[in-house]
Amino acid sequence: MGIKLDLVGIVVKDMGRALDFYRTLGLNIPVNADGEMHVEVVQGGFRLAFDKQEMIADIYGGWDEPKGHRIELAFRCDGREAVDEAYRNITERGYRGNREPWDAFWGQRYAIVQDPDGNLISLFSE
Repeated sequence: MGIKLDLVGIVVKDMGRALDFYRTLGLNIPVNADGEMHVEVVQGGFRLAFDKQEMIADIYGGWDEPKGHRIELAFRCDGREAVDEAYRNITERGYRGNREPWDAFWGQRYAIVQDPDGNLISLFSE
């Protein structure tokens, strides 16, 4: 069977706010995409999509606000200092930090932030 993971989709309440957060992480997303119902970006051959809740409710036939964290997006930073810098940039822009940068026992520099829809986003370096 030929199958491969090709896209991860994130359901968002406010497209502009969500895209601003991911731009802060360094994703190249055009500003004119803020008003769209569906936006895709490609980074390293992998697609990340953003879909407005209203569109997903129409596609799924309804929408129940999820509770809890069931999936993680992890962004590799260029170095230990880059983790600290990314965390600082995100929190200074008013986004929520979930856990400040620390040296994890498995050897990585690690931090966790939240996107505007409450998804936990990991920042790490080797």
